Amino acid sequence: MPIFSRRNLFAAAGSICLAAGISACSGKEKQPAAGNDKAQEKGTGEGKTLTVFAAASLQKTFAEIAKQFEAETGAKVLLSTAGSTALVTQLEGGAPADVLATANLKTMKSAQEKGLIVGEPENFASNRLVIAVAPGNPKGVKGLADLTGDTSVVRCAPQVPCGTASDKVLADAKVTLTPVSEENSVTDVLTKVTTGQADTGLVYATDIARADGKAEAVQIAEAGKFLNTYPIAQVKGSAQPELSKQFIAYVLSAKGQEVLQNAGFGAPDAK
Repeated sequence: MPIFSRRNLFAAAGSICLAAGISACSGKEKQPAAGNDKAQEKGTGEGKTLTVFAAASLQKTFAEIAKQFEAETGAKVLLSTAGSTALVTQLEGGAPADVLATANLKTMKSAQEKGLIVGEPENFASNRLVIAVAPGNPKGVKGLADLTGDTSVVRCAPQVPCGTASDKVLADAKVTLTPVSEENSVTDVLTKVTTGQADTGLVYATDIARADGKAEAVQIAEAGKFLNTYPIAQVKGSAQPELSKQFIAYVLSAKGQEVLQNAGFGAPDAK
């Protein structure tokens, strides 16, 4: 199994972007925090760097959480976002990381079975599918049944979390789609819609919140039955095990949960 240096990982994955302070690679009722609101001591991370692998749908929220964590601990966070399956593949290939956060339980379980994480994962958020449409909904889409005919649709590939959720929702609704493409991350699906390459796309509710007005959401009646639960865990062989635990605790804390809920994520036990 090949081992990649950080430099090779950056070049190959194309998903870790360095910046001064943090890295970011380019429902809303307050719920009780999912874990202990562990206080961070200023300076406990001075001179230390933490690498966090996170699902693409967490890009904006984890960038904000990382910024806050840096301010409170003095650590530097390198954030790498991609499709959850791709992140696990990178770890399996020897990519260095300290924390893994995926967009569903199945992918995290796969990482656990492969011996890529230590301890039990903690669930920290939930998300649901919606239909992304252009502003004003020019195609007049009202539900899944409208994603046919001359209305083009793009979705996630079946092997990634948003694709797995899409399969479940479509099967429950008894709707068969003919997508113009199947993407490896929900971010790529959203981009197809916001750039006009597709009329519609199956994305998470939180993706609409970060679309900067370039897309609107049409709710999917069946989606509430198939929420995606997001787990987080420490990567085996982490160079910063204590700092990893601190970051995970911060995500579970009231401060981390506030960032997630403000972005449209639900509590991990949301129905």
